[in-house]
Amino acid sequence: MADTAKPVVAAFDFDGTITTRDTFVPFLNLAFGRFTVGLAFASLAFEGLKVGLRLSNRDRFKEKIVARLFRDQSVPRLSAAGREHAKRIVSLVRPQALERIRWHRDQGHRLVMVSASLDLYLEDIAEHLGFQDLLCTAPSRTQSAFDGGLEGLNCRGPEKVRRLETLLGDLSAVELHAYGDSAGDREMLAAADHPHYRPFESG
Repeated sequence: MADTAKPVVAAFDFDGTITTRDTFVPFLNLAFGRFTVGLAFASLAFEGLKVGLRLSNRDRFKEKIVARLFRDQSVPRLSAAGREHAKRIVSLVRPQALERIRWHRDQGHRLVMVSASLDLYLEDIAEHLGFQDLLCTAPSRTQSAFDGGLEGLNCRGPEKVRRLETLLGDLSAVELHAYGDSAGDREMLAAADHPHYRPFESG
């Protein structure tokens, strides 16, 4: 049984857990245009096939998409696109997820968003929803341009747990609720005292 004297943390995945669907590809379409994004995915069709055959993985594929689309792109332009995207995807938040986030906040629990989606739009969304912390994937950049890489690893799978440990320390010292909907959340759910798998799909 979890020690109720421990501080309580609620870690939420974003795409498919808080929202009704993916938000990454729609952001790419907004920022770069559907034609450019379609060409980028088509150029990586062989890499996609390797992912399907388990000869590569989704993290590697995402790195290649980011490299293809983001390199030398303007930071101010894509930051503005991220803010616009955040406004659009507020409507995708599941009512039951919002209710649960509010419940945790009212209980004084620490809210952490842990997502493989991008900081460019998640920063605004996390603030809007009342999260204290955001752990997510971030394209690396200079002051004015993206360089085509990522800051660290894609925030998925074991990386979600590593990020939580970096933020919180030993996870056994907290009472952890974790909310997720996919294989990319498996390790985070396994590390939680209270794992919640696809809890909001009816809302």
